[in-house]
Amino acid sequence: MTKSELVNEIAAKAALNKVAAKAALDACLESISQALANDDKVQLIGFGTFSVVEKPERTGVNPLTKQKIVVPARKAVKFKPAADLGK
Repeated sequence: MTKSELVNEIAAKAALNKVAAKAALDACLESISQALANDDKVQLIGFGTFSVVEKPERTGVNPLTKQKIVVPARKAVKFKPAADLGK
């Protein structure tokens, strides 16, 4: 499902026009992004939890040259779906 398809679904199910549905979806996604940027956890009951995890530095291999390289530490977003999601 694309973002525009999701906007159409939101508009139909919430009895909104597409402009209002897109604004609501954009506000929701921006709020989630802002919370994750602040290292907060976003928990949506019945859907899942978004959180930020620290990935440690590790050794990798360049597939072209087969040389070992150091992959620096980084932060990544993790999503853990709710147990009943998709049922």
